[in-house]
Formats: sequence, C-alpha cells, structure tokens
Amino acid sequence: MALSAIQAIEVLRAAGEPTRLRILALLAREELAVLELCRVLDQSQPRVSRHLKLLAEAGLVERFPDGAWVFYRLAAAGEAGDLICEMLERIDPSDAALARDRERLSAVWAERANEAGDYFAQNAARWDEIRSLYVSEADVEAAILKAAGPGPFRRLVDLGSGTGRMLTLLGPKAEQAVGLDQSQQMLNIARSHVAEVGLERCELRHGDIFGTRLPSASADVVVVHQVLHYLSDPAAAVKEAARIVAPGGRLIIVDFAPHKLEFLREQHQHRRLGFAEPEMSRWLGEGGLGEVRTLALPATRSDGLTVKIWTAERAADVQRSAA
Repeated sequence: MALSAIQAIEVLRAAGEPTRLRILALLAREELAVLELCRVLDQSQPRVSRHLKLLAEAGLVERFPDGAWVFYRLAAAGEAGDLICEMLERIDPSDAALARDRERLSAVWAERANEAGDYFAQNAARWDEIRSLYVSEADVEAAILKAAGPGPFRRLVDLGSGTGRMLTLLGPKAEQAVGLDQSQQMLNIARSHVAEVGLERCELRHGDIFGTRLPSASADVVVVHQVLHYLSDPAAAVKEAARIVAPGGRLIIVDFAPHKLEFLREQHQHRRLGFAEPEMSRWLGEGGLGEVRTLALPATRSDGLTVKIWTAERAADVQRSAA
C-alpha cells in the first residue's frame, strides 16, 4: 500500500535531521548495537537513543533487545523503508560526514575482527571442548544427520567449518564437500580431521561467509553450524547461505535459542545471544527457502543453553544453476 502524503511527510521529517540520516546510512550497511552507533557518531548514548526512538516510531528502524544489548537495523519491509532506501541511494557517497562515519565503522569492524581472530587462534585446538560445555554434541549431531536426510548428496557446503566436524559427520554421504572458514588455525585442524576419516573429495578454503564466491544453487546441503552468533550481520549470512542451496536442497542452521548468558560476549566473542523463531523464519523466507522446520534441544545442565536446528528447503521445480 502506497504512503499517503501525510505519511510521506512524517517519514521524511523523521529522517530529515543530520544525525538521524547518518544513523540510517550506517544501519543500511549492517545491524548495530547502540554503543557501536555512539562510537561511530561520537555522541552520547542518551542522544543517540533519542534519535533511534524517533526513527523506530516512524517505522524506519527495528529495535530488538539481545540480552543486555539492544540492536537496531533498517525496517525489513514497507513503503516507508523503501522510501528511505531510495533516498540513501541518491546521496553522494563521497559526502564528508557519511564518509567519516564509514571510516569509523570500518575501525569498529577491524577491532571486532582482531578480537575474534585472537580468540579463535587461542582456542582453535580446544574448540570442540568449548562447544561441549553447553549442550550434548551427540544429541545435536544425531539431529543434524536426521535433518540432512539419507543422501547421497551431490555437493555439501559447510560455512564456518571450524574444526571440520560437520564435514566429517556429513561428508561420507557427499560426492563432493566444501568447507569455508576465515581462521587459518581452524582450517589446519579441519584438514587434519578430514584426512583422518579419509574424505578424499573434500576441499577446505579460506573464505568469507558473507561472500563465499560459490555458485548459486549449487549445493544439495548447506550447513551453518554454531556460526551466526559470532557475526555482525547474521541476516546477510543466512541470505548468502540460502543462495547456494540447489533446487530440492536444504539449508541447516544450528545455533542457540535466545538466552541471557552475557559472559559469552566477553569471554567467547558471542555478538548475539541466540535467535528467536520469527527472526530466523523471516530470514529463511527472504532467502527464497520454505518448509521451515525447527527442532529445540534443551540444555543438559541448569546453566546451559538450548540449541535450535532450523531446516529449510528450496522448491525442487526451480531450475538448477550450473555448479
């Protein structure tokens, strides 16, 4: 439904302030926490929060609490959001204020990447041990095998391979397997594990989950196992993973249900404290996948975490792209 003249005026009024326009331009790049916006904008939290409140009331941004943090992103759909996106596209990318904000955001990204890289490098050898602290891996892996189906699979893709456990679990059912990870330490361990189980047609690559450079519609099974909670833009990662899924194929996402264990941010570099059902289902739908099924595996200890397994399929009547 098109906006009325009054509605359009309200949208433009909400966006028509320098700081709020800068916020919209930043959120067009990725979802951000309030304190991250404060750092980039070099403004106080009360001031930034006030601007965000006005933008949310106008329907231009979405607010979602995540433990003690609060994240914001551009509104997912609607005429108001479309109007703002068109406006942002018409702004000169060399504008001094917006260019300065992009530089500061890049510094935030670099800091995140350095912290995550240090963490993964220090913990690569005991990564499976860390995972096992929170949930029974045996139960999770049995559920993943069931979600993947009996096979055989033409191609398996594991995004954020870590130590390669998904490859060794599902790889024997695949004619070809590809694993991507940004940590060279993780890849080295994964190569060792893959060799131990004799997976000959398994390729491990240093790659980015946001831009895998893998062909569209080329994998019968795509797995994203305990990766999304580390990412700055999980929605974009789900979209990229969905792009790779072939007609009749499926995407399996394994991550945590929403929780409140804040220490995971400080000690284990978790950015998001789990994912809610509506959020994940919407991302999968926006990626062109349907028949979403969800399985919850409750924690095996009182202070543990519940693991969720989302499985979504691409319709089989879509023409398969060349691999």
